Amino acid sequence: MSGVEARPRSRLPVHVLRHRDYRYLWAGQFVSTLGTQMHAVALSYQLYQLTGSVVQLGLLGLVRAIALMATSLIGGAIADAVDRRAVMLVTQTVLLALSLSIAVATYLDAINVPMLYIVAALIAATSAFDGPARQALIPALVPRHELASAMSLNILAMSIARMAGPAVGGFIVALVGVATTYVIDGASFLVTIGALLIMRTRVELPELRATGISAIAEGLRFIRSAPVIWGVMVLDFLATLLGSTIGLAPVFAEDVLNAGPQGLGLLLSAPAAGAVLGGLIVSLLPQVSRPGRVLVFSVVAYGVFLALFGLSTSLVLALLALAGAGAADSVSVAMRHTVRNLATPDELRGRVAAAHSALAMGGPRLGEFQSGMTAFLVGPRYAMVLGGLAVVAVSGLMSWVAPAMLRYRFDDQLDEDIDGRSADRTRGGVTAAAGPTSSAPAARRGLGR
Repeated sequence: MSGVEARPRSRLPVHVLRHRDYRYLWAGQFVSTLGTQMHAVALSYQLYQLTGSVVQLGLLGLVRAIALMATSLIGGAIADAVDRRAVMLVTQTVLLALSLSIAVATYLDAINVPMLYIVAALIAATSAFDGPARQALIPALVPRHELASAMSLNILAMSIARMAGPAVGGFIVALVGVATTYVIDGASFLVTIGALLIMRTRVELPELRATGISAIAEGLRFIRSAPVIWGVMVLDFLATLLGSTIGLAPVFAEDVLNAGPQGLGLLLSAPAAGAVLGGLIVSLLPQVSRPGRVLVFSVVAYGVFLALFGLSTSLVLALLALAGAGAADSVSVAMRHTVRNLATPDELRGRVAAAHSALAMGGPRLGEFQSGMTAFLVGPRYAMVLGGLAVVAVSGLMSWVAPAMLRYRFDDQLDEDIDGRSADRTRGGVTAAAGPTSSAPAARRGLGR
C-alpha cells in the first residue's frame, strides 16, 4: 500500500518541488502565464479602444476558438510522437516572436483590427501544440503517486499568475501603454525556454500503435470508451461556453461600472484571486474519494456566482462575485485534471490532453463570442445572468447523461495501479511501465465499488 500511504493529504504539496526538472518547468510556466495574462488585458483593451464594439470582442473569442480547436488534435498527436520538451521549445519561441511582432506594430502605429485577429489566432494555434506537450510532460517529472500533488501545485501557481497578471497588466497598460505590455509578455517566455534548456529528464517516447490520422482516431476512441473522461470534458466545455467570466469584462469596466483600464485589470484578476483560494482549499483538505460529485457541485456554484456578477451594481460586488466564480472553477479544474491524468495511459496522454484542451480552451473562447452576441441582444447584465443560470442547468443535465462521472472514485484508480505494479513485479516487469497502462479499465468503467 505504499502508493496510497505516500499521498500527501493535509498540507500544501510543495514537497513535489524537490524534483528539479518539475520545479524549473513549474517556475517557468508561472512567469510565462503571468505575461500571457498581461497580454490578454492589452489585447482586449486595445481592440475595444479601436472598435468600441462588444461584437468585435465576441468575434475575437470566436477567432481564437476556431484556431485552437482546429489544431488541438494535431498538437496532441505530435505530443505523443515527438520529444515533448522539443515541442515546447519551438512553441515558446513562436509565442515570443508573436508577442514582439504585435508590440513592434503598435509602436509603429501600424496596428489594425485584422492584425489583432491574426495574431490572436496564431497564438491560439501555437498554444494548441504547447499545452498538450506540457501536460503530457509533467507526469514524467514526478513519481506517479505524487502526480495529484504536482497537478494541484501547478493549478495553484497558474491561478496566482492569472490573478496577478491581469491586475498588473491593467496598470501597465494605463502607465506605459499596450506595446510595452506586449514586450514584457515576450520576455516572460524566455524563462520557460531557459527551464527547458537546462532540463535533465529525457523521456523515452512510448511505442505508438498508430500514426497520423489513425493516431488521432485512436485517442478519440479511448475518450469515447471512458465515460469518466468524456463526462468531465463535456461538462467543462458547456460550463465555459455558457458562462464566460472575461468576454464582457471590457464592457463592464467601461460602460457598466465606469472603472477604466485599472478596473478591467481587477475584473480579469478577480476570478484568479478566487482560484488561488480554491486551490489552497483543495491542497490543504484531504483528497476527496468521489471527485465527480465535487466537480458538479463546483460547476453549479460557478454558475450562481456568474449570475450574481451580472446583478452587481458596484465594482466591489462584481469583484467578489467573480472571485467566487474563480474559486469554484479552480476546484473543478483540480478534480478534472487529476482524474484525466490518472485515468489515461501514458501513450495516449498527449492526445487526450489535446482533446481536453480543445474543449477547455475552446469553450471560453466560444463563450466570449456567445456572451458578446447575447449582450448585443439583451445587454451585458442580462447576458451574464442568463449564462450563469444556463451553467446551473447544464450541470444537472450532465449528471443525468453521464452518471458514471458521479460514481468515479480516486481510491479505485489507485488500488488498480497498486495491483498492476504488484503483478508486474511478480512477472519480473518494470513498475514504471505498469502504472500508466493499468489506469484504462477504471476510466472505461467509471464505477465506484
